[in-house]
Amino acid sequence: MEVLKIATAGSVDDGKSTLIGRLLYDTKSLTSDKIEAIDRVSKKNGLDYLDFSLATDGLVAEREQGITIDVAHIYFSTRKKSYIIADTPGHIEYTRNMVTGASTSQTSIILIDARKGVIEQTYRHFFINNLLRVKEVIVAVNKMDLVNYSEEVFNGIVQDFEELRAKSDFKDQKLTFIPVSALWGENIAEKSTAMSWYDGQTILEHLEDLKADDFEEQSQARFSVQTVIRPKTDEFHDYRGYAGKISGGSLKVGDEVTVLPSLTTSKIKEIHFFDKSFEEALAGSSVTISLATDINVARGDMLVKSNEVPEEIKVLDAMVCWMDNRALVPGTKYVLQHNTNGILVKIDKVEGHVDTNFGAEERVSSLNLNDIGSVKIKLSKPIFADSYNINRANGRFILVDTQTNTTAGVGFIK
Repeated sequence: MEVLKIATAGSVDDGKSTLIGRLLYDTKSLTSDKIEAIDRVSKKNGLDYLDFSLATDGLVAEREQGITIDVAHIYFSTRKKSYIIADTPGHIEYTRNMVTGASTSQTSIILIDARKGVIEQTYRHFFINNLLRVKEVIVAVNKMDLVNYSEEVFNGIVQDFEELRAKSDFKDQKLTFIPVSALWGENIAEKSTAMSWYDGQTILEHLEDLKADDFEEQSQARFSVQTVIRPKTDEFHDYRGYAGKISGGSLKVGDEVTVLPSLTTSKIKEIHFFDKSFEEALAGSSVTISLATDINVARGDMLVKSNEVPEEIKVLDAMVCWMDNRALVPGTKYVLQHNTNGILVKIDKVEGHVDTNFGAEERVSSLNLNDIGSVKIKLSKPIFADSYNINRANGRFILVDTQTNTTAGVGFIK
């Protein structure tokens, strides 16, 4: 079944958890005991309606404070497709969580409180979606019931958001504006009778019409080797296969490929997925590839078409979202994890801090927790990488602290 990955973003009390809970309820994805628990806690809290935010806020601190803190991945299905929602927090101090939640998503839902309109956090959420090149964004104007389902209020927010969009440098993005009331299920799964002036789709209808294949990048094929398969059997004594995931384009049997970084060449002999063989594997496919000649290929290597070799990079210019309490400063060493390849690097220069309100970049010498900025990184050995704008998988990386082994930052190659 087709799978669509969705990220959500919204400021505090915009109703993000309620919207997701309502989606789960309306698609019959909540079990009866879960609904009973929600009903019980809702009554305990003095509410005369089901508090659907209880379906997603799993941490005790989240339930007590009524906010989202951590990234939760929520799964549900309809007859047409399956969905994975990354429910990300809206607080400014959890920017790193928003980035990680949206980094693997194909579409995003940005919530706006109809009473507040476009605010500073909306700028930040939209900026992150632009930074991560999310092509499809649904702007859900929530709590329309609290503004008497006013078409004028909705149109004013749309106009303000369009002015924000004009500041973006990512022009391939599609915006869809939907007025909703998550609490009462208006335009979530069913059309609202209270907003007859709106003739567009509900959120679920729009998600159902999106095709996951449309989000696969049409660029040059990259195959990062995750593991080398050498069966210990007599039947496959000489078999050598390379398992990994294709990004960007497709690979076919007979394609001449170059192994990076060794630059040795061969041809694709077979492409397997479990017990099936294929003549071609498309972007997004996790497969095992065998080559016509016995050459040295190891985990961390990359297979590319010989006429599509990416640039060899020794000094990296990137946008980095910093996730560590210890500031990012020049001279510090980290392990840069690029696909399945990990190498030692040194921070050469922090060039600037990005204003997530789409303002000018500020010159700074360090990045603090949740900051996003331009960084120059020196590598101990070259990598073969693409710009993130061209190939998302081959254009991103993480920085790992060499002492604590924690993920300190995530980067996007310029």
